[in-house]
Amino acid sequence: MIRIRLIFLFLTILLIPPLSGQDLAQKKIKIDYQDKPVYLILLDLEINYKLKFVYDKELIDGKRIDDVVTGNWPIEKVLNVLFDGTGIGYRLEDSDTVYLFNTSDKEEVILSSGKEPKRSDLTASGIIKDALTGESLPFATVMIHGTSFGTTTNVDGYFTLLGVPNDTMLLDVSYLGFATKHFRLDPDLDVSNLVIGLENAGVRLDEVVVTAAEEKQAANASSGISRISMAPSMMAKLPSYGEQDIFRSLQLLPGVSGSNESSSGLYVRGGTPDQNLILFDGFTVYHVDHLFGFFSAFNSNAIKDVQLYKGGFDAKYGGRISSVVELTGKDGNSEQFNAGAGVSLLAANAFVESPFAKGKGTFLIAGRRSFQSKFYRNLFNAYTGSSQSDLPQDRQGGPGGFGFGQQTVQPNTYFYDLNAKLTYKPGTKDVLSLSFYNGQDDLDNSRNSDQNSFGRPFGGSANLAFNQQNTDLTNWGNWGTSFKWSRKWNEAFYSKYQMSYSNYYSERDRSSSTTVTRDDSTFTNINGNYEYNDLKDYHFKLENEWQIDKWNWMEFGMEGSYNDIRYQYTQNDTSTILDRLNKGWTYAVYAQDRLTLGERAIVKAGLRGNYYTVTQKWYLEPRVSLTYLVNDQLKLKAAFGNYHQFATRIIREDIQQGSRDFWLLADETKVPISQAYHYILGASYENTNWLFDMEAYYKPMTGLSEYSTRFVPSGFGPDRSLNYEEFFYTGDGIAKGIEWLVQKKFGAWNGWIGYTLGSVRYQFDQFGDDPYPANQDQTHEFKVVSTYRIGRLTLGGTFIYATGKPYTAPVGFYEVRLLNGSTGDFFEVSGKNAFRYPDYHRLDISATMDFRIGQSKANAGLTLFNLYNHKNVWYKEYEVIEGSLYETNVSLLGFTPSLFFNWTLH
Repeated sequence: MIRIRLIFLFLTILLIPPLSGQDLAQKKIKIDYQDKPVYLILLDLEINYKLKFVYDKELIDGKRIDDVVTGNWPIEKVLNVLFDGTGIGYRLEDSDTVYLFNTSDKEEVILSSGKEPKRSDLTASGIIKDALTGESLPFATVMIHGTSFGTTTNVDGYFTLLGVPNDTMLLDVSYLGFATKHFRLDPDLDVSNLVIGLENAGVRLDEVVVTAAEEKQAANASSGISRISMAPSMMAKLPSYGEQDIFRSLQLLPGVSGSNESSSGLYVRGGTPDQNLILFDGFTVYHVDHLFGFFSAFNSNAIKDVQLYKGGFDAKYGGRISSVVELTGKDGNSEQFNAGAGVSLLAANAFVESPFAKGKGTFLIAGRRSFQSKFYRNLFNAYTGSSQSDLPQDRQGGPGGFGFGQQTVQPNTYFYDLNAKLTYKPGTKDVLSLSFYNGQDDLDNSRNSDQNSFGRPFGGSANLAFNQQNTDLTNWGNWGTSFKWSRKWNEAFYSKYQMSYSNYYSERDRSSSTTVTRDDSTFTNINGNYEYNDLKDYHFKLENEWQIDKWNWMEFGMEGSYNDIRYQYTQNDTSTILDRLNKGWTYAVYAQDRLTLGERAIVKAGLRGNYYTVTQKWYLEPRVSLTYLVNDQLKLKAAFGNYHQFATRIIREDIQQGSRDFWLLADETKVPISQAYHYILGASYENTNWLFDMEAYYKPMTGLSEYSTRFVPSGFGPDRSLNYEEFFYTGDGIAKGIEWLVQKKFGAWNGWIGYTLGSVRYQFDQFGDDPYPANQDQTHEFKVVSTYRIGRLTLGGTFIYATGKPYTAPVGFYEVRLLNGSTGDFFEVSGKNAFRYPDYHRLDISATMDFRIGQSKANAGLTLFNLYNHKNVWYKEYEVIEGSLYETNVSLLGFTPSLFFNWTLH
């Protein structure tokens, strides 16, 4: 306990400096510089005195302070001495911001145009791009400087800003992971087709340019109600298991469980991973795990943007009751050919991107594949060596007896994923793109054993030969592809049409065929089980955005999804336990209006209607949210929404019998349609340095499903006629909680602290009259995420503390004499989830160094996972030995180091 307290204190002190401050002009600054580049001086001032410098990078290129400069002066004198004779001028603004400009200009270019405006109340529109690669930047922010009026770009990077006061206004353009740009409009500039390029914060390795807080952040929680944006490029600086993992980074946010080491799926606000809508370039991904859940199935080299909606999401999203994760893939470099490669102790990856058709088209191909290193095998064995699901592991036998001469067998296991994307822009209004994804995990632990010429065993007269073929195959994966055509019809109207296909498949074959051959006969016995789940999703969607005026923005559209789901479960090659084939369409129409009332209130009101052909019914989903700006820093927020889910993942309680879960289509008879209501209240305070955010949520759910055989007395067998209806159970649930987030956005040291107080209660009649805690229920979860940048070196650290999850345990046992004269042990179990595992906590640290190899860029790093080697309990095993019941803790990963190296041509 003392160790935990010390870790809490250590991390909190590192992350949160004293909050006291003083007026910028009155700050005393001690300096001691000689023969130093200007950019290093600015970096030193930012780190030690919490200053922010805004400037054009070309202003300080190659400039140095050659003379000795020492003193302890107010900031104005410090800047006067430093910049004397350099041609650099400055202007102080706010409490900690310094604007730099070229003194040779007649006016301060950044803050004043020096020109008389010619147009007023105009519309500015255009596209925001990555200045280096030409990639469009979705969900970037464009604000009129000094006001709270602005807009965001759409998925193609287009923006429209209505009601701009005049044509000399300054626009502040920002995007997570990029340096903020201050773009000055000009009376002679065509403002209807602006192209604004932002520079990636990690682009320049020869210097560190500090222009805004956003460039160093991995996450931005101020995007909207229950919405968080994350920058894949900045996530790479956080500790990982060995591969950069977007979903593991999302688990570091408040409201998303971070203690699920054996699943990269997201448990958001009491929901389960299947209740999340995962979109990659518009197609749905139904399973996100690699290596039994240690890693997610997404390659960060292929992803440009990540948006997480933890609840209360807009009417254009449907089909899930918990959350939405929208991933936008990279289009490819439109400026030049580029390639890269990387390797870790788990996998190797590579990508290639290039323009074609004179820059109108781009393509990107990215892939990665695991290899069986010692680190990979350690992770694999940590999972499979003690799993209750009896997954394969190394086995060893010896000759003689009836052991059939088994030899040591190393499982053949690997995972891979492949992304490809082709984008073509025939003009400034249209974008055509084709995206493809395939990811798969394969495990083959099959074995053959032969033993011939046993002689005459037991005094018999016949020669015997035994052949045992053990089939042990497990594979799962996803296919996905989408075609998109989007068009910006004019400054105010945008449309996107998309067709997509996705397929999730899972196959598990664990069977044994034993053949006994005599001189006069042959006998074959087959036992084991086979399980197959295949889900196909054919989808189309039309989205429209109409910016009616500066106060009114409408979205509307329609979509359709055709699901074809097959689930088959057989035993001993003769007994079919379940064999279901479900097909059905879900059609939807939606409309949503975003209305700004005055200058303080923003209201979103929407309605989504779903027509489900299986039940031939309409399901209406009203959505509404309200944001009220108390002042420039403080805002209040609220949201409500109704949500339905038609494709459902059924949770298995008896995981030793097969997979942990399987997908089926709801039919409202055996498998119900899930439904949830979202009620959200919150408030946030944000300035240039800090964000304080709080949200409370309440989420009642109906139509939850579970599959269990605990109430079937006779079990499975070839002589039993089964009706699968008796294995499915339906219940309700309530998830509720409060989330807090404190984010530090300035200085070389930044990050966030998150805390969630939550509860998830289910009620199934079969498990008793009273509600019980769900498997994912955790009362407290506390997280600290921090990065510290020292030149080209970035240090990262994450700490997670969570109270234990519930579990069901045996409370006694008894022996029963069977018909064959033997005895069997039977457990008497507790109430559903009546016990709790010990509290979970873990500290991870990392170091990443950026450097150059000739003209190319590279980085290398080290991650130390579970630094102090805490034994977190995964689950418990029980065994009866000599009349006593013994309990054993099975632990998750202990201390695990990992190395990685990445290289890119540009």
